[in-house]
Amino acid sequence: MRGWWQDLADLVLPAECAGCGTPRTVLCPRCRAALAGGVPRRVRPVPEPPGLPAVYAAAAYADEVRAAVLAHKERGLISLAAPLGAALAGAVRAGLRGTAAGPPGTAGAPGGHGGGPAGGGRAPVLLVPVPSARQAVRARGHDPTRRIALAAAAGLRRGGVAARVLAVLRQRRGVSDQSGLGSRQRRENLTGALTTAPHGAALLRAGPVVLVDDLMTTGTSLAEAARAVTSAVYAARVREEMEAYRTGRSRKEGNPVYRASEMRRAYGAGHVICAAVVAASPDSVVENQELTKNVHRCR
Repeated sequence: MRGWWQDLADLVLPAECAGCGTPRTVLCPRCRAALAGGVPRRVRPVPEPPGLPAVYAAAAYADEVRAAVLAHKERGLISLAAPLGAALAGAVRAGLRGTAAGPPGTAGAPGGHGGGPAGGGRAPVLLVPVPSARQAVRARGHDPTRRIALAAAAGLRRGGVAARVLAVLRQRRGVSDQSGLGSRQRRENLTGALTTAPHGAALLRAGPVVLVDDLMTTGTSLAEAARAVTSAVYAARVREEMEAYRTGRSRKEGNPVYRASEMRRAYGAGHVICAAVVAASPDSVVENQELTKNVHRCR
């Protein structure tokens, strides 16, 4: 595990650019531009796993961007959390704009966040990180996705978007190493692997949910995270409705248990509106060629 002196050294000692190796800089201007200089776009893996929410990525996972993500995740260069978090925050903002036509009460919807100023009693956007395996966190000495999410939330708040990190997802069973697995194998490996922490469903209902991760390849991790969040929140609402029926309490929001459309209108909070990642596989389908352009600029 990393010691505090290693973390301090990352911050104060001259270093090489994690992207290209330029000396005496953590991340050079060219690599920063490759990471967060483009316009984040919606991306779709091929094949797209069932249940995957709309995913927005800041850059393509290639060349300097790939090197920077790996340096933070595997080498523990925590000084990269700030630029990676800035890139993730950009992807979150794109996701909020992309949900502008969504159900009332969700981020980006009329009267919702939409990337505008915070305040006015609006619920915060909840950034929910996809969890790493406990053994991976122990081996790395840090939780890279949570660290990036915290940096992204801070950046969003500085930009006027109410946001906070809610790390409530947990692995409830062991999973195999995903590297080397195909999309179908990854789906079989991860299906049912995630759950929420005790009382996590109640916390998730504090605002609309954006799932976040550093990387999307096949989309199976994000799809499983969306299933876990949706299942936990829905189960909590069912329990409440059953209790309401049992005690004879009146309900003001129709019947959110059995009508999905009513549930979305009545409960923007707890609804997974999108997912955001720092980088996506270059093989992902994008709504325009911006991510491909980012790859070309890196080369």
